[in-house]
Amino acid sequence: MLDASASGVYVIAPTPFHDDGRVDERSIDRMTDFFLSAGCTGITVLGMMGEAPKLDAEEALSVASQVIRRATVPVVVGVSAPGFAAMRSLARGVMDRGAAGVMIAPPSSLKTDDQIVTYYANAVEAIGADVPFVVQDYPLSIGVVMTPGVIRRIVQDNPSAVMLKHEDWPGLEKITTLRGFEADGSMRHISILCGNGGMFLDFETERGADGAMTGYAFPDMLVDVVRLARAGERDEAHDLFDAHLPYMRYEQQPGAGLAVRKYVLQRRGIIASSALRKPGGSVSAKARAEVDYLLERLARHDPRAGRPIG
Repeated sequence: MLDASASGVYVIAPTPFHDDGRVDERSIDRMTDFFLSAGCTGITVLGMMGEAPKLDAEEALSVASQVIRRATVPVVVGVSAPGFAAMRSLARGVMDRGAAGVMIAPPSSLKTDDQIVTYYANAVEAIGADVPFVVQDYPLSIGVVMTPGVIRRIVQDNPSAVMLKHEDWPGLEKITTLRGFEADGSMRHISILCGNGGMFLDFETERGADGAMTGYAFPDMLVDVVRLARAGERDEAHDLFDAHLPYMRYEQQPGAGLAVRKYVLQRRGIIASSALRKPGGSVSAKARAEVDYLLERLARHDPRAGRPIG
């Protein structure tokens, strides 16, 4: 079961599709095996970059179950939903199949601190207090701003809150504040894993984050950065991270990033198709050429960018 000691890289898995939009089960297995070989300490499925809203309830449970069966590391499942009935059904379904925990994002309708705190209390009542959960803090996408004080209230009120998926931007000071709450005894310890495509992972680890929970076409690089940071190899961690920044920036484009990421995952031989399920965009010929150029430059510093896996 997921707990507050979780660390490393919990990679956000995309959902592989065939060109015609069907779920690609063979690519799910190949992708899961790659994540394990890359050194990921966990896998998160049905996140925002997993195109979860495009799956029906049966497909969502099937995709999550397949990864859970294949993986030898903890699997966290995104269960955010418009209503608590759907959230409860998916959460209980994946936990029964061996998930380590679930992730819950607040709906964009929440406007006040009390509304946010109450929402998470109601979510815990719906899924069960025995289910460990991750608080997803992603104001840039969701539009809900959770201050450090609100996060502290959620954590203190709900013992099953064991992790924060930190995706505020800028957010380094938030990490420092939360770790300060732990130091002064006003908040119990939780795991903090960071998102935003890894864009700030180099300094997030130095501020007290335990690693990353994000999607990036090179999760093996994120694993190396976390490992080097833990070993005190600061310059080596930053050098590797900096080499990836030009491509990482390109992949982080709002609205286009997932298509770019899937293109590179296909290029690396991890998934068979870069298709997004409709409605969804694709990578134009011009964009592919730009990505290929960035990867060619990256390969001078990190050979993984220039060759497929296997």
